[in-house]
Amino acid sequence: MEQIIPYIAPLILLFAILASAIKIVPEYERGVVFFLGRFQGVKGPGLIIVIPVIQQFIRVDLRVITLDVPSQDVISQDNVTVHVNAVLYYRVVDPERAVIRVEDYHVATSQLAQTTLRSVLGKHDLDEMLSERDKLNNDVQEIIDAQTEEWGIKVANVEIKQVDLDESMIRAIGRQAEAERERRAKVIHAEGELQASQKLVEAAQVMAASSGAMQLRYLQTLSDMSNTNSSTIVFPMPIEMLKGLTLPGAGKEEA
Repeated sequence: MEQIIPYIAPLILLFAILASAIKIVPEYERGVVFFLGRFQGVKGPGLIIVIPVIQQFIRVDLRVITLDVPSQDVISQDNVTVHVNAVLYYRVVDPERAVIRVEDYHVATSQLAQTTLRSVLGKHDLDEMLSERDKLNNDVQEIIDAQTEEWGIKVANVEIKQVDLDESMIRAIGRQAEAERERRAKVIHAEGELQASQKLVEAAQVMAASSGAMQLRYLQTLSDMSNTNSSTIVFPMPIEMLKGLTLPGAGKEEA
């Protein structure tokens, strides 16, 4: 037993070195290896042996990362203050550049997304923010993707989640929408009156072309009135019959 004790410490040290030297990299990760501070290569996936102290090993996740962009205060082009938040989807396509070109690509991408979101939305009106959200998403994605390409990052998608307004602005938009609905209702009513008047003129022309059309219309009106429980019956009288009731000299004086 006494002969084994002197070898325990070296064995423990050897196992510790081996444990730190053996790296297992999953399929969705890559390892960036530096040899004495200089870039050596990208390793993985699988089993990797790294010499402690001499070599440095940095893991990089290649999966799509979901980045929640915090709410940003944006002043639109028509001087309306809104609170906008978004979500950004990106992934690392070049582990070497993601480690060497930028200190922390996750923080850098987050800060870039916030500034780009404020810059892009500030160039549009409030109506465009609410109605053309797909176009704004594409604009923000293209700008962020172009700037993060040097970092070895590919932006897959950008989605604006919410556009929050102040209570006063919500009430103003509500009044505007109500006025717009009233305007449309009046226009539709006026168009209906115009179409009805045109149809009445056409109907009058058709009846005037036939001598018995008006009489048939009178009989149809009496038939409709007989279906109701009303005790009053109205007999329509042609206007031509009233000509005989006028004074004999009235027409001459007017002439």
